[in-house]
Amino acid sequence: MKALIVAPSWIGDTVMAHPLFVRLHERDPGLELHALAPRWVAPVLRRMPEIAGVVDSPFGHGQLSLPARWRLARELAAQKFDRVYVLPNSLKSALIPFLAGIPQRIGFTGESRVGLINVRHTLDKVALPQMAERFAQLAEAVGAPLPRPLPLPRLASTPVQQDATLAALGLPRPPKLVVFCPGAEYGPAKRWPTRHFATLARELAARGYTVWSLGSPKDAPVGDEIAAQGPADNLCGRTSLDQAIDLIALADFVVCNDSGLMHVAAALGRPLTALYGSSSPGFTPPLSPTAKVVSLQLDCSPCFQRECPLGHLDCLEKLDPQRVLKESLP
Repeated sequence: MKALIVAPSWIGDTVMAHPLFVRLHERDPGLELHALAPRWVAPVLRRMPEIAGVVDSPFGHGQLSLPARWRLARELAAQKFDRVYVLPNSLKSALIPFLAGIPQRIGFTGESRVGLINVRHTLDKVALPQMAERFAQLAEAVGAPLPRPLPLPRLASTPVQQDATLAALGLPRPPKLVVFCPGAEYGPAKRWPTRHFATLARELAARGYTVWSLGSPKDAPVGDEIAAQGPADNLCGRTSLDQAIDLIALADFVVCNDSGLMHVAAALGRPLTALYGSSSPGFTPPLSPTAKVVSLQLDCSPCFQRECPLGHLDCLEKLDPQRVLKESLP
């Protein structure tokens, strides 16, 4: 059996798809499972032993590019996949598997794609409140209940990979390390204030911890603000995603906004404090027994907005660094 995954376009969503991959291998022990994924999430998939290979999806968010999709579909057709699991609910995500002529095309009915998906699940949001559950449901027969508990997402990071990353970045291995993930791609309503991160960095430094801030190039200004106020080395934008995975794996604990790297830290099994403001831990929680969720649970949250619609961001502004410190320390 040879199958393809059409992966999500977000790092955190891709991590939360891992229980699906585990379930698929449980059902078909000889399965050869590949993934079609954007290059910015491919490193996450390559850290999952269930994925045999990753095919590059060169399309940006919202980009149609029909001629390029047709060419990619022809390349996939030559690989003769038996089935495909389409995780995003968009029409575009289902188009390439249809053009590739993959016999079984499995997914939720989604937006106007009845003819593109021929093994169609109907989403019951009450029965499947979490995103990871919705992905895992695709491993079951249509209409069958989802077996619980789900396998936990897992990413691999070996000592050899970690040593290679430290050497490539010219970083010593700290005796006590805390990693901050202060960014959030979705928007500022998911970001704990930089001054709070800086206060926490000073408290941790007084206890002998080295603090590294990790994130994308877009997070570099946030990392600079934290570094200017507290002793936290700004590595945002200085690492590849592969390297960020290895550095997070070295941490004694991690403090994150609700972000892709939060899910990476959870899948690496690191002790984790996850800070929630505008989003909901009920839908996308860090799936790890070592994770702690901290939220003020104000009446106005979760609002799921990119920016605070009330203009005050109390859900994160009023989340005190001392409380986060108490929750985070072993």
